[in-house]
Amino acid sequence: MKLTRQDWLRLAYPLAGLALALIGAALLISFAYDRAMDAEQAREAQQQQLQQARSRYMASGQEKDTIVSFLPPYKTLVEEGFIGEERRILWLDSIRNIHQQFKLFKITYAIGAQEPYTPPFPVDTGSFKLNRSVMQLELPMLHEGDILTFLRALHQQQRSPIIIRECQLTRLRAIMDVTITPNLIAKCELDWYTLREAQPGVAP
Repeated sequence: MKLTRQDWLRLAYPLAGLALALIGAALLISFAYDRAMDAEQAREAQQQQLQQARSRYMASGQEKDTIVSFLPPYKTLVEEGFIGEERRILWLDSIRNIHQQFKLFKITYAIGAQEPYTPPFPVDTGSFKLNRSVMQLELPMLHEGDILTFLRALHQQQRSPIIIRECQLTRLRAIMDVTITPNLIAKCELDWYTLREAQPGVAP
């Protein structure tokens, strides 16, 4: 069937309305698609935030468990003097107490300046830095057991780590002498270690 000009004129308004309707429908579909995409992105963002919140919650729980597990031994190390400032007065008191308790001869000692120490092997001290002070010690003795008695008692009274670098024993007089005078003298070097928290911005 062939449409005449009059037919096209009569169809002009309906066709224009149809075109406008199709355009409107396309716009609505596009708008709905954009809104759906925005909603999906928002949902994904919320899902990521929820996952991050769960991760932080789990991490906080693990951190809490770690703190609960390690806080008592940490406090013990602080009380024993391994973590924190050197307690030189307590060292001197310990030496005097050992001298009086075991009735040893006069003990001569000198403690060097504290300095940072790097072990010859890899060690991870975290946010702490390792320090060392060298103690030089001279102990006159009746016999070799006196130095063992002294070092054992020092270890019991001072729980912070002490490493004996070297000890040299020298005879002072003949063993036949039975007077209460020293027969030997021990000259020792001890390393005294402590941990201190590194200052902000300073490498441990």
